[in-house]
Amino acid sequence: MKVLGIDPGTAACGYGIVDDSDGRIRALAQGCWTSGARERPELRLRRIFDGVVMLIAEHGPDAVAVEESFVGRDARIALFVGQARGAALVAAATAGVACTEYAPARVKQAVCGYGRAEKGQVARMVRMLLSLEDEPSTSHEADALAVAICHAMTPPLARMAS
Repeated sequence: MKVLGIDPGTAACGYGIVDDSDGRIRALAQGCWTSGARERPELRLRRIFDGVVMLIAEHGPDAVAVEESFVGRDARIALFVGQARGAALVAAATAGVACTEYAPARVKQAVCGYGRAEKGQVARMVRMLLSLEDEPSTSHEADALAVAICHAMTPPLARMAS
């Protein structure tokens, strides 16, 4: 199973693609789309949409997994993250690829065994699980790979309940 994981955000949106076959999970691609604070919002969202469409066309994932928004103290940030999630979800729907969303705590539980793991722990576990030489370049890439790993490792019946 190939999974495209997305860590949504308008300033930085991470992506990671993993392949789970023959009992082995490996990374196929990872990266991060970034934009400047002065860039128009519709252009930021278009970059995410186009990027997801391109990755789906290039890698043909079986599923897209997106991290759910964490609503903290700043409602504006939550709104921007929600918009980025929407761009990714619409891109996947346009390509006909099923999407599943996972809460950050569930992703951390799946990857680290602890739902309140810190970003550094997530990056280290992603490196170990995928046998990477180095940790991902950014926390956004690490989180996106973690979301993809979470989906790939979730049993099919549990995925249907999500």
